[in-house]
Amino acid sequence: MKWNHRFTLTKKADTYRIYNSEDNEVRLDFFSHGLRVAIYKKDSYLFPTFSICPGESSLPYDGRSRLDVDGLDLISQKDEIIIDDIKVNVDLNNLKISYYKDDKLLFADRDILAYNFEGELGKGSYHYLTREENEIILGLGDKTGNINKAGRCYKMETFDSMGFDANSSDPLYKQVPFYICINSVGSYGLFYDTYSNGEMNFGEEINNYYPPYKYAYFEEDVLVYYVLFGNPAEILSRFSYLIGKPSMPPKWSFKYCASTMTYTDAIDTDKRLHDFLELIKKYNIDCGGFYLSSGYTQIGDKRYVFNWNKDKIPNPKKLADEFREAGIHFLPNVKPAFLTDHPLYEEIAKKGWFLHYKDGTPAVFPFWGGYASYFDFTNKDAAAFWTECVKKNLVDLGYEAIWNDNNEYDIHDDEVYANGFGHEIKAKLIRPLFSFLMARASRAAQDGNYIMNVSRSGIAGSERICQTWTGDNKTSFADFRANHKMAMTLALSGYHLFGQDIGGFSGPKPDEELFIRWIQYGIFTPRFTLHSWKSDGSVTMPWLYEEKIPLVQKLFDLRKRLVPYLYSEAIKSINEYKPLIYPLFLKYKDMDIESDSFMYGDCILSCPVFDKGKEEIEVDLPKEDKWYYQDQIYSGKVVMKAPLEGMPVYFIKAGSVIPAEEDEIVFHIYPLDDGKYCYTYYEEDKKRVISVTCTKTEIKINGVDINKIVIHDSYSRNVNIC
Repeated sequence: MKWNHRFTLTKKADTYRIYNSEDNEVRLDFFSHGLRVAIYKKDSYLFPTFSICPGESSLPYDGRSRLDVDGLDLISQKDEIIIDDIKVNVDLNNLKISYYKDDKLLFADRDILAYNFEGELGKGSYHYLTREENEIILGLGDKTGNINKAGRCYKMETFDSMGFDANSSDPLYKQVPFYICINSVGSYGLFYDTYSNGEMNFGEEINNYYPPYKYAYFEEDVLVYYVLFGNPAEILSRFSYLIGKPSMPPKWSFKYCASTMTYTDAIDTDKRLHDFLELIKKYNIDCGGFYLSSGYTQIGDKRYVFNWNKDKIPNPKKLADEFREAGIHFLPNVKPAFLTDHPLYEEIAKKGWFLHYKDGTPAVFPFWGGYASYFDFTNKDAAAFWTECVKKNLVDLGYEAIWNDNNEYDIHDDEVYANGFGHEIKAKLIRPLFSFLMARASRAAQDGNYIMNVSRSGIAGSERICQTWTGDNKTSFADFRANHKMAMTLALSGYHLFGQDIGGFSGPKPDEELFIRWIQYGIFTPRFTLHSWKSDGSVTMPWLYEEKIPLVQKLFDLRKRLVPYLYSEAIKSINEYKPLIYPLFLKYKDMDIESDSFMYGDCILSCPVFDKGKEEIEVDLPKEDKWYYQDQIYSGKVVMKAPLEGMPVYFIKAGSVIPAEEDEIVFHIYPLDDGKYCYTYYEEDKKRVISVTCTKTEIKINGVDINKIVIHDSYSRNVNIC
């Protein structure tokens, strides 16, 4: 009977329980710090997951069963379900699950009906939950607006959102249906293991017939979700573990990486690229990579993946060799759609490697000024062909790193299908998965000499195979601050290695002030890349403003100095499943969630200036620690001068070691008043542990030569190198 579904417990084991009604089956699996809920029709096909891959587990090529428990730390439950300090109650009338902490309701499924068992709520799957008036919502991927997403509704799908408004545009490039909720009782996390379109509503919708609620909706009928318990930092770490350990990129990728569409769109691409090499040398700027935009693939005014325009770049291998000699690695742009007049189109179509209609005809979509068909990466033979093309046309010519772009798969047609690894599926139900599979196929060409793999679109778990950035942002002071909030949101969504197009990709040329402020900020993001396309022909390069070049050189030198610290912190971040940059409140719970200041690794607190015309900032330093700024110790609320012509304001936590590039690696010691601490420094092929013991009169240091340390001690204590 609709609106009244009676479930019975049909199977009970120590680590799971299965409940059945007339048409639906529900499975609960219990693991350390959480549980998984799966709701499906008894005859449903559950498309595999590519997001769940606990820790360093291996993922089968065609995905993992969504009911798989391998890698989960399963725990036994007897009569009551108690996970950590959370008591879980299952009401078999309409299957209402409630969660209690210290006998108080943490959250619960909505009364009356929380799930769409028989179409009472429309098509697709729904999950309605209780909502407190002042709860806090964190996560969701690259979503816009405040860090706290409460009160808004967001689409769960991916779009090529060129020139988006970082305060309000939705959707963008990634689909990560994960969030952390903080309310008056505690906190919890939810992750919906799906790739279908949907939405997450956190109070924007109100219905008089129900108490306050929030909900998740997805187009597919199956609903599989994970509930995670702990404080926000623990939940985030547990989610990061659940979706798998990120791959670590090479050290050069943390240096300045250049990019612009202008050079490759120009008819004299080769000259412009060589001019770039000369300017890098002239201004003594340390550059690790160059994102090669898609203009290198042009035939006429259109872009054809895997084609080299030899009029623009006569000798691609020679160009790559010359850049490599300068220490710069190319990241060429590849796109997953083939225009209908592409030289390879007919061959691919005959083999059935495009997304298609039921009769096998390739589906065609608007794409970059023409019509194209999307490549079907759920077809194993197609993916192997892609890998072969990447290797032959790029990797073998010296372009080992790959930039996977425009891979949001703008598909809405119910009649378009994918191979689905042998189980044909409507392509729109797995749109964001194609970006993951594309990046995986590109990376396969790099095996043996893996350098770097980047993808604009992504899913939870993408970082196992690639890094990302926040897409085609806009140049304005308003978007500048909002881009930072997007970065913090990504950090709260299980992402570690990302950044943004410094200076803004689209819109007007940044004025001098915005240009400098964005560089000052970008120094403290994992990806340090200036990238742009401007209709006036200007190019956002370090020498954009000649009179600012001396200041820009100093800022780029600061980034270079910090790369050893950033690289080491990135390895620890990945190994410990915690974010690399993150909002202060994640570590210091009393701090403002929306604070402009943020942590850059665990030792540096960055304090950007986001407001036009402002040359001083108010900083609220976490009271749990003391903080160094230019060898002086600060605490509490302070006002700091932040002149445009100066260095960015950042504090270093007492009890830190900062490795810095100064011709050789030098270790800067920021001692405690009293106490002991250790710092693990990672290089590409080794690590060392530096221990520091502080008393009122002495500082003892073990693990590093005295010639390679600088002591920042306002008390002038004796130093003893052990």
